[in-house]
Amino acid sequence: MSFVEIEIASQPECWRRAAELAETRADALPAAGERVAIVGCGTSFYMAQAYAALREGSGQGESDAFAASEFPFGRRYDRVVALTRSGTTTEVLELLDRLRGEIRTVAVTADPDTPIMTSADEVVVLDFADEKSVVQTRFATTALTLFRAHLGLHTDAVVRDAETALAEPLPEGLVDCTQFTFLGRGWTVGLANEAALKMKEASLSWTESYPAMEYRHGPISIASDTTATWMFGTAPEGLSEQLLSTGARWVESGLDPLADLVRAQRLAVARATARGLDPDSPRNLTRSVVLTDA
Repeated sequence: MSFVEIEIASQPECWRRAAELAETRADALPAAGERVAIVGCGTSFYMAQAYAALREGSGQGESDAFAASEFPFGRRYDRVVALTRSGTTTEVLELLDRLRGEIRTVAVTADPDTPIMTSADEVVVLDFADEKSVVQTRFATTALTLFRAHLGLHTDAVVRDAETALAEPLPEGLVDCTQFTFLGRGWTVGLANEAALKMKEASLSWTESYPAMEYRHGPISIASDTTATWMFGTAPEGLSEQLLSTGARWVESGLDPLADLVRAQRLAVARATARGLDPDSPRNLTRSVVLTDA
């Protein structure tokens, strides 16, 4: 098995540990009522999108998500949360350095032996979810589980759904599709963005992602009998029927959306294998983006 396959399979146990950690490190995470920005790069940015939507949607305070390089310094926040698996991402470290002494910061990372440990005011370490693979899977979902548990939105049923997502076969013929579109609503828009990224990284597939209600505003024009559209969570009324009328595949499940992301991760690896690619060595990518002066 590849590193990424092993890491995908370990997610239910990682989520259990993250839910326990959320109780012991509650002091480091945003309190209800705080105005919060969550930042990250790549996968971490998409998890930030999901967390921000969950937090604000549950009435716990204004919450924004930004790519670390696009943080709006003119806005005031009570706290900034930085997601970084490696703890070495240049944009995140530079942002935290600029915010030092101005805004309270907390970093969530997988590696305690990196510069992030002294860059943020507080650090939550998910070292049990660290990864050898370049393609990020379990750290991202474990970090989001930490946040969901802190918000009171995680249950044991989510873990059971993840186990189901690992055990059940993928829909027949899905690997052979030529294009994949992932859709979400609310917090699952971030999951849709992340699923599209996984497919690009691991299998070099043509993928897109949108808020579900936006799909009919143009993107549905590419749907055909060789494409698949994957919905995270509950679809808008009539969308699946309209999509199926094009001849395209429609994919959805009754699983918790985060558990459904596990299925999308598996699809990315399966498609990479089918194309003769090594998902542990994605083209043009490294585990962390560390920029140097020209």
